[in-house]
Amino acid sequence: MSHLPALLEKAQRLPLTPGVYLMKDADDKIIYVGKSKALRNRLCSYFQPHADLNRKTALMVSHVRSFDVMHTDTEMEALTLENRLIKLHTPKYNIRLKDAKSYPYLKVTVDQPYPRIEVVRKRLADKAAYFGPYSGISTAYDIARTARKCFGIPSCRRQFPRDIGKDRPCLNLQLGLCPGICTGNVTEVQYRESIEELMRFLKGDIRGVMNDLRARMEYAAEHLMFEAAAACRDRLRALEKLKEKQKVVASPDTEQDAFALYEGEDVSVLTVFYVRGGCITDCESFRFPAAQSPNSSDLACFLLDLYTRRADIPPTILTDFELEEEDREGLCQWLRGRAGRKVSLIHPLRGDKRAFCEMVAENAAQQAQRYRDAQEKDDRSLVRLASLLRLEVIPERIEAWDISNLGNEHITAGKVSLCGTKFDKSAYRVYAIRDRDYVDDYASMRQAVDRRLSHAEDDPYPDLILLDGGRGHVGVIRALLAERGVDIPVFGMVKDDHHKTRALVGEDEEISIATEQEVFLLIYRLQEEVHRFTVSRMTAAKRKTVKTSSLEQIEGIGPAKAKALLMHFPTLTDLKSASVEQIRAVRGIGDADARRVYAHFHPSSPS
Repeated sequence: MSHLPALLEKAQRLPLTPGVYLMKDADDKIIYVGKSKALRNRLCSYFQPHADLNRKTALMVSHVRSFDVMHTDTEMEALTLENRLIKLHTPKYNIRLKDAKSYPYLKVTVDQPYPRIEVVRKRLADKAAYFGPYSGISTAYDIARTARKCFGIPSCRRQFPRDIGKDRPCLNLQLGLCPGICTGNVTEVQYRESIEELMRFLKGDIRGVMNDLRARMEYAAEHLMFEAAAACRDRLRALEKLKEKQKVVASPDTEQDAFALYEGEDVSVLTVFYVRGGCITDCESFRFPAAQSPNSSDLACFLLDLYTRRADIPPTILTDFELEEEDREGLCQWLRGRAGRKVSLIHPLRGDKRAFCEMVAENAAQQAQRYRDAQEKDDRSLVRLASLLRLEVIPERIEAWDISNLGNEHITAGKVSLCGTKFDKSAYRVYAIRDRDYVDDYASMRQAVDRRLSHAEDDPYPDLILLDGGRGHVGVIRALLAERGVDIPVFGMVKDDHHKTRALVGEDEEISIATEQEVFLLIYRLQEEVHRFTVSRMTAAKRKTVKTSSLEQIEGIGPAKAKALLMHFPTLTDLKSASVEQIRAVRGIGDADARRVYAHFHPSSPS
């Protein structure tokens, strides 16, 4: 490659100091960010003739036309700077956490007289006890539900002791899901015992809690305390079910995370098992395309990013892969600084730790195979769709459109985008229809698609357009495309009498997909998603209008009275059709207010 000698010459002039380098392509776009404790050596290794590079690195180097460097004083500074630059520029060839989610925690408000358990996103510097983090919000909520059921933690919004004895107990008391603190029959000391058990459970001491519950159940049964024995029995059953889901892999005091990397020709998968209290409490898998097959520097940066977000760093981290010495040392130094204690980063070669890493590696391989199976199924559905519609190419990007409205108010067009068979939410769009007094459903669709076509430079045209509608909608949009000289296939998604997807239609043809299961599921998902998205945006526009309602424009009606009216009448239509007497019945609305509200909606009628 003719550009390599010039890049090598530039690299040879660099000092042997730590820093970060930014690889750029012919368009001066950053395509890779890396770091090194010796910039000259690392960069020269990329551009040497006949350099021994892996497939991904060789592909990246083939696109490099220039590079910049940023010098740092230490390797750890280079590691943290690399992480920030990857987040900033999202280079094509760097692996990264694609979403910026914050991991959920379970929070026990031990500083309150009657503590509760909550699912939260942030770990605050307060007096509460935090457990986790967990890989997903559903996992956290599942554990919270189990904990409430097992240990009798109320889920209502009442505040204790303030609300004790104020209202009748809710149904949860009768179902045995709550001890009934509101009745006054549970003392703070008794409730604290349940909280202590809950804390032991969340720390991972499930076996200890179960042994205590079993002893209490036997004692209660021997002393004919059958209700107490039944409560202990129910808690034990719930804990047994939870324990079945958690595989015991080490001694009860073991706290460690284990990572394994699977690298395939088409996809790479990084899997991590989180071990707390000797049990696998959670796991995650991160998938990367073949172009992002990670090297040692990439993996070190990825782990830094992961633990920046998780905040919970165990004393031991196992890796199925071996990091280069400079990457391992820099990461270890950063982990110790963040955790405030010693953190060991181990690549085990034998023994139980090695066997555990191999188990994680097997899970990573299985995740990759599941991805391949899903891809094959997706490809088949798109090929079959193209065949049914007689398309010239297999559609890589599909756009679906829907119109939603409340009468003549809040007419909204929504567009969702499917890239392959995955929804691309960055390409979702919503259009508030203008000139509402002069448009019907067809004109609304035409106006929205016309506005979308005007922004092709920011939003490239799709390979296929699907409309939530019939032949009339298809005819209108095909005519619009013809006027613009744009050649995109357009079909309508029609539903049967039970509001289920039935067929795809053109202006003259109807293609049944009822017996085409894979195509049917694809179109059904698309139709449901565009409907959900459009209705949600229309509803949000309605809520915004209601919150800044025209009611507040009525003399004497401020935010409080407007809210009272909207709380009393289920819909704005109900309020419009109400009489003066019905409006006057609203708490806080006087006779003069009622007459003004009525007159606002009935300007030609005497109040």
